[in-house]
Amino acid sequence: MPTDTWWRDAVIYQIYPRSFADSDGDGMGDLPGITARLPQLRRLGVDAVWLSPFYPSPQHDAGYDVADYRGVDQRFGSLGDADKLITTAHDLGLKVIVDLVPNHTSSEHEWFRAALAAGPGSPERERYIFRDGEEPPNSWQSVFGGSAWERLPDGQWYLHLFDVSQPDLNWDHPEVRAEFLDVLRFWLDRGVDGFRVDVAHGLIKDAALTDWTAPSVILGGLDSVGPPPPMWDQEGVHDIYRQWRTVLDGYPGGRILVAEAWVQPEERLARYVRPDEMHQAFNFPYLEAPWTPADLREVIDTSLAATGAVGATTTWVLSNHDVVRHASRLGFPAGTGRRPGIGIGDPQPDTGLGLRRARAATLLMLALPGSAYLYQGEELGLPEHTTLPDEARQDPAWERSGHAERGRDGCRVPIPWEADAPSYGFGPTDASWLPQPAVWAEYALDRQVDVPGSTYELYRSALATRREHELGSGELAWLAGDVEALAFRNGDVTVVTNFGAEPVSLPHGARILLSSEPLDADGRVPTDVTVWATV
Repeated sequence: MPTDTWWRDAVIYQIYPRSFADSDGDGMGDLPGITARLPQLRRLGVDAVWLSPFYPSPQHDAGYDVADYRGVDQRFGSLGDADKLITTAHDLGLKVIVDLVPNHTSSEHEWFRAALAAGPGSPERERYIFRDGEEPPNSWQSVFGGSAWERLPDGQWYLHLFDVSQPDLNWDHPEVRAEFLDVLRFWLDRGVDGFRVDVAHGLIKDAALTDWTAPSVILGGLDSVGPPPPMWDQEGVHDIYRQWRTVLDGYPGGRILVAEAWVQPEERLARYVRPDEMHQAFNFPYLEAPWTPADLREVIDTSLAATGAVGATTTWVLSNHDVVRHASRLGFPAGTGRRPGIGIGDPQPDTGLGLRRARAATLLMLALPGSAYLYQGEELGLPEHTTLPDEARQDPAWERSGHAERGRDGCRVPIPWEADAPSYGFGPTDASWLPQPAVWAEYALDRQVDVPGSTYELYRSALATRREHELGSGELAWLAGDVEALAFRNGDVTVVTNFGAEPVSLPHGARILLSSEPLDADGRVPTDVTVWATV
């Protein structure tokens, strides 16, 4: 694959900086910790890393409340540490994607502080969405619960589709657009290879602020019927990304934009990845698809058709920092709806079933043509921390929902590297910003490296085989077979996933390349198992 289109078949590994590796023992992951662990990601076999926000921030929403887009929060290190991370990654052959949060700033951003000081009617307030009135300007609800409007002592309201500490920017203002063009150049000049754009579908709001009585959901709120809500997926966002694409195209090496856009149907999502806009968009319909052959086949077909129509690559993802880890999510009966976190007293997943299905789901995903995203720790088979004490929760969704939603902390717990080390090798001390469960020891990397059949070695073998057989740049062709299975060919590899209770047969003469679990004694594929083979 040419260097400038590396992303079309890449496997990209998401790093959540707080929870990846802590170099100084304060319980918070940091950039030097990430840099020290990059060789292990190279050994795993990924092509790039994507870092969740590390900018200066009061951390009301784990860094997605950005106070300065051109710096590094002292909790994570310095700009020098960021430069060293980028250089080290490039020396290892890894690309680096950073998060960009353009929908809102922190309430501690210098622009918002200036807006508060300047008062109603000031030019400073025009950079955000302020309105007058005795009542909230409309019925919009925050994604984290409660009203999306906060009233100031001077009587004006400001919009915050997320936490009250995250005021939404006014993207109809030329200063806002110019500022982010400069932010893009700042990080591109430092060598980053792209940006994952947070809430990419939310920047432009309906000019009339039309009332919307449904909750302002962003996760699990996919709806393919009717017009988009007035705060999401408005037509004007596409002009912004055309401008951004022009900036990125001026840099060498294939710099990319990746949309976090919870948009349905897939044909509408594909509009974000037209040739003059973004390069990729996360495939959330695939992430949310039930564990059934019919549902998965439908979303695979629809996704490939939608992106193919605009000449884009399709992405595949099973876990990230906003959803229950798929090793736990798949431990519930197929078709169970999205859970806003899992905690003590909630229905608990079947851990063994969840891991078995997760391994099968991963092999299925990595065999599909396009680009794949992995979330840190999934290569260890990490489940959700489903018994995290409520008093330890830090996700603003927990408080703002009146404790109705557990929130996303369970998938953000620091990951284990060494079974017998303090904080399981996350850092040099026992400190950990979220408590790690005792079972983390059995998932630690040092318990899995070079262990045949371990989840880590399954991932490593899958990534190597995927590259060898060029599955990311291949083409999918469905095969006839058992109705309780999915079977397809990609290049010279045949892939079979069995969802049914009875084992299914492989094509005659199949030579096994990989299997998520051992086959039956007669060579058939057991339930919840994926096999790669050549015929």
